[in-house]
Amino acid sequence: MLSTSTYYEIVRPNVKNFIKSLRDLGYTFEIAVADILDNSISAGAKTINIYADKNPEMIMSLLDDGLGMNEAELIEAMRLGSKDPDEERMKNDLGRFGMGLKTASFSQCKKITVISKKEGTLSAKQWDLDFVENSEEWQLITPSLNIIKELPLFDELDNLDHGTIVVWESIDAFQPDAFIEIINGLRDHLSLVFHRFLEGDIKGKKINIFVNGNPLLPFDPFNEKNNATQWLPEQKIKFNNSSIRIQPVILPHHSKMSRQEYDKYATTEGYTKSQGFYLYREGRLLIHGTWWGLHKVSDAHRLVRIKIDATNDQDYLWNIDVKKSTASPNKDIRTELKKILDQVLERGSRPYTGRGRKIEDKTTTRFWDIAHSEDEITFSINKKHPLLFQLLNVLEDNQIEILNAYFKGLEAYLPLAAIQSHMMTEPHKIKQESKFSKEEIRDLAIKLKALNLDDLDINEFLKTEIFKHHKELLKDGY
Repeated sequence: MLSTSTYYEIVRPNVKNFIKSLRDLGYTFEIAVADILDNSISAGAKTINIYADKNPEMIMSLLDDGLGMNEAELIEAMRLGSKDPDEERMKNDLGRFGMGLKTASFSQCKKITVISKKEGTLSAKQWDLDFVENSEEWQLITPSLNIIKELPLFDELDNLDHGTIVVWESIDAFQPDAFIEIINGLRDHLSLVFHRFLEGDIKGKKINIFVNGNPLLPFDPFNEKNNATQWLPEQKIKFNNSSIRIQPVILPHHSKMSRQEYDKYATTEGYTKSQGFYLYREGRLLIHGTWWGLHKVSDAHRLVRIKIDATNDQDYLWNIDVKKSTASPNKDIRTELKKILDQVLERGSRPYTGRGRKIEDKTTTRFWDIAHSEDEITFSINKKHPLLFQLLNVLEDNQIEILNAYFKGLEAYLPLAAIQSHMMTEPHKIKQESKFSKEEIRDLAIKLKALNLDDLDINEFLKTEIFKHHKELLKDGY
């Protein structure tokens, strides 16, 4: 029965269920580690060392030489929701919710220890989710010096004037047999996400990152060093007293790159999935390879990548989640991006489609014809090719009928899907022209000369794809 007066009672959350929910926010290992690095960069770190090992148990330790924290600051950093997401932050602060350190860590392990050094004094705190679950209280542990001295990279921190270690123990987010693959994926992810910091592109924020002693090299997804990369005019979207910089980029056609370079900038996801917007906040890559529903993924635009530079006071425009791995621009931003996109896409398709138009070059007699109509495009064997003309002159009618049937089969069953797929993923492996060696072309020229062709016939052969670059083989003194 309801009381006539209002009263209150404390209803504590079920700690066990709450922990399970907290651990299931969708982090991957590399996204979680990147979230920890954000704190290091915000703390002014210049060097970050990451140590990971699967023996005797899965463990990761991350050491930075940032400002460090005293005990009171460390306790606050370990608090869930330690920041007001609406609070104005310092420029270049990569955090927002005050959750990243905890949620990223809990997603990968059940025990997180943070050791920090400031003004010569060490402080250490630890969350042990098994302990929290058993006690049903969020009790923050202060581990003893003897315990923390055994943790990886402690000696390195002890030799620094200031810095912080974050240690994940008994990682259970993936199986040990996937360890090498996970670490390689981590290296690739950090090289991309923090490439502008590794390059020194962010003023005063040049950093060095090492994974198990090996330095990370930056991976710039816009291939800036290639002269064939097209940088379209930068545009700005202005909101209130700030602006968002938009830089459209068109990557080089594969003919302008070596096979190694082409494969590198395809990324592990491939060019088609890597097209789209690349959203940076304070130089840190948050989202990449998406059109946010403003455009459909298209092979014709597989070389288009659009860099967006936003500041940390514009988060409300992007709806960035706690993991900093998903975002959705608001209605006003989407409208402005669509205007810019419409200008970019037509030009962005040229490096892809421009190569295809070469087959319609009227100065060359080709083996294949392309027929365009309003409803269809068909590829047909050129029945007026001079080589075919010479062949038909020596065949009987019944042989010509069989040959024409063979041609129709070639045309009807041209493996377009396979051709398109390999052109998208492995263009440098396609070596069709190598099927016709120069020795075979020379032998063909000898046979054609033996037919005593007149000058008109020879000129027709000189226009063909076979002899266009081997004219000296067919016509003496040419």
